[in-house]
Amino acid sequence: MATAPIRSLALIVRTLEGGGMQRVVLLLAEAFAKTGIQVEVLTGHDTGATFKLQLGASIRCLPRSNALSSALALLRARPHEVFRLLPLLTPLKPDIFWHLPALIEYLRIAKPDAILAAGTQSNLAAIIARTAADIPARLVVSEHNTLSIVAHHGHGVFRRSYPGLVQHFYPEADAVVAVSRGVAQDLAQTARLPAELITLIYNPVDVEAIAHADKMLVEHPWLTDRSCPIVLGAGRLHRQKDFPTLIHAFAIARKERDLRLVILGEGSERKMLEALCQRLGVWGDVLMPGFVGNPFAWMSRASIFVLSSAWEGFALVLVEALASGCSVISTDCPNGPREILQDGAYGSLVPIGNPVAMADAMLATLAAPPDVVRLRARAAEFSVGSAVAGYRRLLEDLDKCC
Repeated sequence: MATAPIRSLALIVRTLEGGGMQRVVLLLAEAFAKTGIQVEVLTGHDTGATFKLQLGASIRCLPRSNALSSALALLRARPHEVFRLLPLLTPLKPDIFWHLPALIEYLRIAKPDAILAAGTQSNLAAIIARTAADIPARLVVSEHNTLSIVAHHGHGVFRRSYPGLVQHFYPEADAVVAVSRGVAQDLAQTARLPAELITLIYNPVDVEAIAHADKMLVEHPWLTDRSCPIVLGAGRLHRQKDFPTLIHAFAIARKERDLRLVILGEGSERKMLEALCQRLGVWGDVLMPGFVGNPFAWMSRASIFVLSSAWEGFALVLVEALASGCSVISTDCPNGPREILQDGAYGSLVPIGNPVAMADAMLATLAAPPDVVRLRARAAEFSVGSAVAGYRRLLEDLDKCC
């Protein structure tokens, strides 16, 4: 029996504040809207998002409820699973669950034909909200990080409870997407999910938009001074990204030749990273401008992009750097970089937390940069069209609405 056509789609993401997952959600929203589907992005936080939807999709910021209302919404949705819900009922529960009553109400009224959620917190909220709203929407959840590592490094009861919550709730979704093979394998092992439930769909980049954006003017003298190479890093200033290793590597490489370091992003480790730069005597050659609206202009003018992460889910920023024609170096972290760089064919892979190896890779790449056309061709393999086709196949093959 053929499935009902998808006329409306709700995409759920916890926040639109910075990050690769947020860029992916908005790319997918715009791409689905181009096909004539009514698309709405539902989020709990849309404060100063640098991303903008320029097509038919819209953004709805869900109102936050008080503690009692959000707890009651959970308990009404799952009255016989109080023990299972305990990590979601604590005062330190994840942000998205403060918006659960509004999410349930939206789904009940809008009745979208399909729901696509991104990230563990949003996935769990979407599963619970669909049940509470009692609608027949097809639901696809997508995992964007390495579950076992997030649970191990997580603060609070909720993150440490990830594996059990995922194992219990994810089978209720109609499909589970992993954004890299490593994430898929980790999800199957950590949450004991059947491998056949998990579909691999790589995160996309808009190569054409990046090609246009990287030509835009960025007013900073470092970007016009081609005499001194720029090493670029980007991401939340968080221990996952391990920027201390990048700074140490930069300090080592800088002893061999003139270099400058730019780190794009914001986060809780800013003061610590600034102090480290000062202690190593490199602060005069380091720039940390925070989140920027057009990172691709910086990528296209940098000599090297370095991903220093301890772990990832996919490392979208690596593909964006390749699309910008920037040479890349990455830690061989779980998961994503080895898949994107094809075992080092498109950029150097170095051990996690090894500044000496990273510095050596910087100097080697500067001495013999790779072919820009080849890098951009690799990035083009992660197209928006391929990702949308993958999600559409999943949604259309599901018979939830039949």
